[in-house]
Amino acid sequence: MTVFENLTTRTAVVTGAASGMGAATAQLLAASGARVALLARRADRITGLADKIVADGGQAVAVATDVTDGAAVAAAADAVRRAYGRVDLVVNAAGVMLPNPVDHGREDEWLRMLDTNVSGVLRVVRAFSADLLAAAAAGQPADLVNISSIGAHVAFPNYAVYGATKAALTHLSTGLRTEFGPRDVRVTNIEPGLTDTELGGHIDNAELSAQLSSMLEVLGGLSATEVADVVAYAVSRPRHVNLRQIVVLPTRQA
Repeated sequence: MTVFENLTTRTAVVTGAASGMGAATAQLLAASGARVALLARRADRITGLADKIVADGGQAVAVATDVTDGAAVAAAADAVRRAYGRVDLVVNAAGVMLPNPVDHGREDEWLRMLDTNVSGVLRVVRAFSADLLAAAAAGQPADLVNISSIGAHVAFPNYAVYGATKAALTHLSTGLRTEFGPRDVRVTNIEPGLTDTELGGHIDNAELSAQLSSMLEVLGGLSATEVADVVAYAVSRPRHVNLRQIVVLPTRQA
């Protein structure tokens, strides 16, 4: 694990911190000296991770939060500020991937992906944008990082709705950059390719689940830790340098 020493003054919020890229990012930021608030629905998972970070000498607080609930996100933001004060780094890693053919009509999955992958990000941005802008105005680094997907650009059969939510997130990041960039808040959109996380375990279509497992075996997926390293690298650059759009793929994924 690469440690980025210039993150020691940062106060970070990471959503989706119960597993995968969110958990790995939280661990790396904490190992680099940042104070990290872990946000996710599964309180037991983030509490365990916070305890591990503290045992390893880092600083972390677990705040059980459902990003699909606006009131819960607002309450979480208040809890983070009580614990650590102003936030200057936000990583939106919460997301769900529920592939199925569109003609299966799975409105439950569509709405869940839209509410988590798009509206959930907006709720988090609303909750912490004032913090980021204040940090930037005070001359400090300020970062908003959104974890999108290569699916925002590359069409995969049966992933149409998931890809649409990630395309929306990528475009949202571009729009946010026009609003926040002139006020010195960096917006970074990261699009990982095939990555080995528990997202695949949410798929209820046996054929598509097996297909994903086969792709991981043949192509060799990224690890969550490798994506976390990209996040930490981006936010550790000098404050006038914005790595605005990063696509990171396994070498074998064309």
